[in-house]
Amino acid sequence: MLLNSYNRIFVLCSVLLLLLSSCASYNRQAAGYYSQLRAGNYDAAQKELAKTKLLKKRRNQLLFNLEMGKVAHLRGQWEESNRYFNEADLQMEDARTTAGDIALGNLLNPMMQTYRAEDFEKYLVHYYKAINYLQLGLTDEAMVEARRITLRTQTQQDKTGNKDKYSEDAFSLSIQALIYEASGDINNAFIACRNAVDVYLENKGSYYGVQLPEQLKKDVIRLAQQNGFSDEADRYQRLLGIDAVATAPEAPGGELILFWENGSAPVKAQEDIWFSLIKGNGGMFFTDAGGLYNIPFDNSYNSNGAKLEDLRSFRVALPKYVTQPPAYSGAQAQLNGQTWRLEAAENVNALAFATLRERMLRELSSTLTRLAIKKLAEAAVRPNKSDKDDKNKSEEEKKKDKKKENTREAMALALQLFNAASEKADTRNWQSLPHTIYYTRIPLQKGENTISLQLQGRGTSSVNITVNGRGGIQFRNVCSIN
Repeated sequence: MLLNSYNRIFVLCSVLLLLLSSCASYNRQAAGYYSQLRAGNYDAAQKELAKTKLLKKRRNQLLFNLEMGKVAHLRGQWEESNRYFNEADLQMEDARTTAGDIALGNLLNPMMQTYRAEDFEKYLVHYYKAINYLQLGLTDEAMVEARRITLRTQTQQDKTGNKDKYSEDAFSLSIQALIYEASGDINNAFIACRNAVDVYLENKGSYYGVQLPEQLKKDVIRLAQQNGFSDEADRYQRLLGIDAVATAPEAPGGELILFWENGSAPVKAQEDIWFSLIKGNGGMFFTDAGGLYNIPFDNSYNSNGAKLEDLRSFRVALPKYVTQPPAYSGAQAQLNGQTWRLEAAENVNALAFATLRERMLRELSSTLTRLAIKKLAEAAVRPNKSDKDDKNKSEEEKKKDKKKENTREAMALALQLFNAASEKADTRNWQSLPHTIYYTRIPLQKGENTISLQLQGRGTSSVNITVNGRGGIQFRNVCSIN
């Protein structure tokens, strides 16, 4: 009888393992798409993306829209790109956590929950949407994205409530300043530029892997001067330790703001850590083998009164980032015998690692709670050994008890196998984002300007960009994802 129960459990668990295999690794299941993307085959990448089964699931719809928006952007399909990004925007605004989502996360794993996007991913949607609108000549729509950066910042500050964490995005504030300036709103351009500079100054000149760009220093002083804010100009000259910015003659063809998106964002992977539940002062605590973590256990989850020793040691699956080293480490732009060095403005790689580290305690606490619930469920199902060999029971009663015991043992085994199979970390993230975004400002001549972007690193490469100098500020971005 017990053998038959185990056979049925084996078949059931085999089916469950197949069903849960979709949780294995997001990057692995979308490998065809990312492979084409790194090769620069953007049309083929879009086709691969469209047939990736994992991204067709409703819970991954946001991630699908983010990736489709990015690959359409790389193909120069600005309008199509923003259709996907607008849909992603709506999904992020309506990111309500349902009871069903919470249940799936607790009973299975967070990979089964609806994807919500990382905080820095939400900011970068505004960047791509604004670039798309500017390429389409829709300045007013780009201005809307600039204003929405302020709302995003307020939301982020309310969420973290801590200046020592990722509460605002200096790059997005810089983008906001550039868009305002391009539209002729130099007052708001100065305010946004000042806000960006202040973020760096409040963090000793460096913010998530990026040093305060020299171009940003010059811009805040120049914009203060253009607004007639001489006191502010003087104050930032002192704070930044630079001389007054000489007013350069206006370039005949206007200016180009050139962004270079270098490399790929890190990939999320799974890290397995073993934890034990131990008794300490004030209650029970989860601790790892290295003693790095000591997290209290909330005994309210033990509603069945199971023995906590039954939790013993267990494996915890946590997300971690793996860097994808970019082929290039720097770039400079050349035009008419002049050279401009591109400066780092947003280090997505550093942001990803830092923001995960900032929330790791919360992530770990949630994961341990989930596992504790699963383990306590296993313990509750197991037969009570104290009931064995009751001499006062008849043979018939003993047979019935043995049958119940075998059934409960089989159920406990089923739960154990199911819990082991379902324990996965959430390895989803927007992986077509760049490793780092660089930028510079280039004055243009009237008419056609051919700019040579020289990429340097393990090898060298060059990209020619043709821009028609027609006055005002124009925006372009170049991507070297491979």
